[in-house]
Amino acid sequence: MLLDNKVAIVHGAGGSIGGAVARAFAREGARVFLAGRTRDKLDELAAELPGAEAAVVDALDEAAVDTFTGSVAERAGRIDVCFNAIGIQDVQRPLDEISAEEFLRPIEVAARTQFLTTRAAVRHMVPRRSGVILMFGGGGPQTQPGLGGLKVALDAMESMRRQWACEYGPHGIRVLTLVTGGIPESLPVSFGAKGEIAAAIAGDTLLKRAATLGDVGDVAAFAASDLAGSMTSATLNISCGAIVDH
Repeated sequence: MLLDNKVAIVHGAGGSIGGAVARAFAREGARVFLAGRTRDKLDELAAELPGAEAAVVDALDEAAVDTFTGSVAERAGRIDVCFNAIGIQDVQRPLDEISAEEFLRPIEVAARTQFLTTRAAVRHMVPRRSGVILMFGGGGPQTQPGLGGLKVALDAMESMRRQWACEYGPHGIRVLTLVTGGIPESLPVSFGAKGEIAAAIAGDTLLKRAATLGDVGDVAAFAASDLAGSMTSATLNISCGAIVDH
């Protein structure tokens, strides 16, 4: 049990990525607190996971994030892990076809939600001199046409990860980013081009397969565990070789 007796918060737990990570955390023994905006999805997931609790939290709302995180720390006595898989509301089209608002929205959403959820958790980790912050969606060195503000937002998250790790490493807090080349399973079943996109994602990898939701959960659980205790300010590349580290 990699996370036995650990307390973990999963923001964006109503989505497929957040749900996969929450399941992996629970499987490895963590007490999981689920946060998101869709009550039905959160309650359905909580019912699967022993001891899990769910709360509707808008990760863009500073007071809501602080209050929720404080309540978890009070009830559980600690916060060991905070994972953020909040969607960033990006519009993927060529830059000259989108508005300034559409370009800036994912940058602002990513930066604000990652800052608020991280800050709230770190404040409760510092007194214990331990904790793990996991961000999802690092960008890697490459880009491609038609991403709008998405790649800029992902790069901003990478910069935030380095800054948090630099400032709070002396307090025993590790900060890591999980990066993938795309998870076909996370696309809605009703999405018409799902098959084509899945094939394209797999075709761009060195392993000729895309990472799965199970892969994401497994790596997140390892990263959050004491086995990864020497890792911080780093990207965990689970892109199956679609993103090649320099």
